[in-house]
Amino acid sequence: MQVTYWLEHAWLDEHVEPDVALVTTDGRITQMRTGVEAPPPGATVLRGLTLPGLANAHSHAFHRALRGTVQVGTGTFWTWRDIMYSVAFHLTPDSYFDLARAVYAEMALAGITCVGEFHYLHHQHGGAPYDNPNAMGEALIAAAQEAGIRITLLDTAYLHGGLVRGGYRPLEGVQSRFGDGTADRWYQRWLRLKGGDQVRIGAALHSVRAFSDRDGYAVFAERMRLVPVHIHLSEQPAENDACVAVHGRTPARLLADSGFWGRNTTAVHATHLTGEDIGLLGRSDTTVCMCPTTERDLADGIGPAPQLRRAGCLLSLGSDSHAVIDMFEEARALELDERLRSRTRGHWTAAQLLRAAGEDGHASLGWPDAGRLEAGALADFTTITLESVRTAGPAPRLGAETAVFAATGADVRHTVVAGRQIVRDGVHQLVDDVPGALSKAIAAARS
Repeated sequence: MQVTYWLEHAWLDEHVEPDVALVTTDGRITQMRTGVEAPPPGATVLRGLTLPGLANAHSHAFHRALRGTVQVGTGTFWTWRDIMYSVAFHLTPDSYFDLARAVYAEMALAGITCVGEFHYLHHQHGGAPYDNPNAMGEALIAAAQEAGIRITLLDTAYLHGGLVRGGYRPLEGVQSRFGDGTADRWYQRWLRLKGGDQVRIGAALHSVRAFSDRDGYAVFAERMRLVPVHIHLSEQPAENDACVAVHGRTPARLLADSGFWGRNTTAVHATHLTGEDIGLLGRSDTTVCMCPTTERDLADGIGPAPQLRRAGCLLSLGSDSHAVIDMFEEARALELDERLRSRTRGHWTAAQLLRAAGEDGHASLGWPDAGRLEAGALADFTTITLESVRTAGPAPRLGAETAVFAATGADVRHTVVAGRQIVRDGVHQLVDDVPGALSKAIAAARS
């Protein structure tokens, strides 16, 4: 199927180009022409600034049910986690599908064309598998397909209930839903997952708190060398302290000594790293996924993003717990948080931040042919209005600063995935009444 789009303004990697005709064929961009002053006959007109589709590289879909409740009062990551577990307790494959479908539709409305779903809510209460052991993961895949966006399911090995100075703790309470018993059992279940045209199957270790050296970091890395692999890393100082007490090494070093890090790996958060840790990640070409809105919501801290970039890491972005779902906010927060810490400006250009929110995020999820507006790339893109109270002003000429530093997800007017318009004029074309769907699904998840 061939579709022609006419873009009033388009971000072409390093600059904004007006009057661009873009042709998609069977889900890919097949032609790009600049200087097309009037829309070609039959073209779909996208007024505003069109960007490559955004990649949400780290999502826990069920955490969306926590928005507006965990912000009450005081606490830490650990008290937040207790509330999160209470939501995980109630979900079934059907209710998880309903919630994830609404959440992924919210993402499409915010210009996100691909999500990396870090999935560890696998089994029934008590840990018994469903008749279909991948019922929960398949519900997430189906939800993304119905919402019209791509998904990389990062099916997660979660075997222990935590790491303390005395060693690893067993899974307790709702955590029993997360575990497969052994790494081999997790792997056998993982092998049964199926990808597709808009689906990639990746893998994850939850953290060094939930998967130990005895479970086999090296074996896991070797088995997963050809797929995207993600892991929560050094999210909390307590994780580092326990790892050093038990293993005599930081989490990054423990994993490096097992040959875990590589081009296919992504460290999520990486908030509390040593200088040696930063060097290990950089030399191994590991990507680091920062989740600034979650990290500040949970008072986790500000990660060493500039040092990681200088060491050689690519950076991606995720909305994680979904305190907000807005990749423009994640992108500018990367810069603005660093300004607060360093008291200087200009750590990243708008172009670099867009690449983190787009091309580099897609690559970390196994979609290296996405995140660019060029012939041969996947036909995934999004258009923001230039006429909202946030974006109104002179039309963009050279850069994308308006998108990165002023726009929000509410300014997205159109989202196209595989050449198909999923969002038109701010309305989702596949999911009716997304706010209503969210309200209904969240109420069910919390009951």
